[in-house]
Amino acid sequence: MHSDHISGPLVSRAARVLQGSASVPGDKSISHRALMLGALAIGETEIHGLLEGEDVLRTAAAMQLLGGQCERGRDGVWRVRGPGVGGLSEPDDVLDLGNAGTGARLLMGLVTPYDFTTFITGDRSLRARPMARVAEPLSLMGARVISRSGGRPPLAIVGTSETMPITYKLPVASAQVKSAILLAGLNTMGTTTVIEPEPTRDHTELMLKGFGAELAIEETSHGRAISLQGQPELTGRKIVVPGDPSSAAFPLVAAAIVPGSDILLSNVGLNRHRIGLIETLLEMGADISVVNQREVAGETVGDIRVRHTTLKGVVVPQARVPSMIDEFPILSVAAAFAEGETVMQGLSELRVKESDRLAAMSRGLVSCGVKLTEGKDSLVVAGNGKPPEGGASIAVNLDHRIGMAFLVMGAASRKPVTIDEAGPIATSFPGFVPLMNGLGLSIGPAADRTG
Repeated sequence: MHSDHISGPLVSRAARVLQGSASVPGDKSISHRALMLGALAIGETEIHGLLEGEDVLRTAAAMQLLGGQCERGRDGVWRVRGPGVGGLSEPDDVLDLGNAGTGARLLMGLVTPYDFTTFITGDRSLRARPMARVAEPLSLMGARVISRSGGRPPLAIVGTSETMPITYKLPVASAQVKSAILLAGLNTMGTTTVIEPEPTRDHTELMLKGFGAELAIEETSHGRAISLQGQPELTGRKIVVPGDPSSAAFPLVAAAIVPGSDILLSNVGLNRHRIGLIETLLEMGADISVVNQREVAGETVGDIRVRHTTLKGVVVPQARVPSMIDEFPILSVAAAFAEGETVMQGLSELRVKESDRLAAMSRGLVSCGVKLTEGKDSLVVAGNGKPPEGGASIAVNLDHRIGMAFLVMGAASRKPVTIDEAGPIATSFPGFVPLMNGLGLSIGPAADRTG
């Protein structure tokens, strides 16, 4: 399962051309939610195509500690059983979510409506991430959340079975905060409502419905209102996890910037709240087409064909930001190869991701010879239509998406690009290097390393 776990420095050299087809690993958002709801619901849930990255495996381990059963069959199918809504039990150890911000934030909600205390921690990167925006609504429902300064983990969630249903307007659009409140509403009497100012990914809603929860969605003058009836009977089901669009982003952009490339990425999730990158690349003039589009368990899935073409700079509409928040590192690489300025605004969320992604991308791009302007919550990349210099060594700082973005850059920049640590890539994209090299990239160890 982890045979491809790579670590240490990697270097990406010029790729001749990308060809062929590939399937990217399962969607991370959907994998986390499938394990949580499957390990809560009564009966067996069968999960096909689960992302077996480090983050998701941490969620599986956490659900086991809460009383669920999660087993991976020899056939690669995960079989998960739960005690039913209201049936979770106090974990006898700390839940260590590693690098999984999604896992940590959603679990905070899931354990809120129970008479027990849950301790949550993670790796250095997760322990630096603010959890206060999740803690606030959960406190209104009746939980006590105790954290380090700045709302950072490790944290304790002192739950209660007498949670109050709330109507909560999200101050900032966030699928993780929305999902945490809805999951807390599962074991809460009455109706829990979340109002989001801008639509965010709706995997939680789609999956709750699939497991048998009663959800109503209404467009109001304040935004989209999602209401959940508490204490539903959730029953196990079969889930097929589509390929992760945030992972597909890397081979997709690689093919768009390496001349002569033509690739097909199969079975990619195309949820309308997740395809901002594809919409933006199309506006930049990219040659992308979706074939064989279909519906699988409420999620839109399709195969994506990408061919190299010249790109031009664009202004990314701010309303699109939530649908591509994880794709800005790789978009800024595409922008570096485009002709003209690409303007990205409303990016304050990137300052509190796995790392300060905005600062990390700016530093890395500048060291590769890219002209840009970094603002408080904006990035303007000025491309001249020619490949940037490259030749830099990038400090990944525990952030998988920064690492993958710069390995893609090295495939088309004038000089190779090196990243200092490949380890974090396994959190979201196990098998990244063999998959990319199979399409035509040239990624390898940066030094003569043994072992």
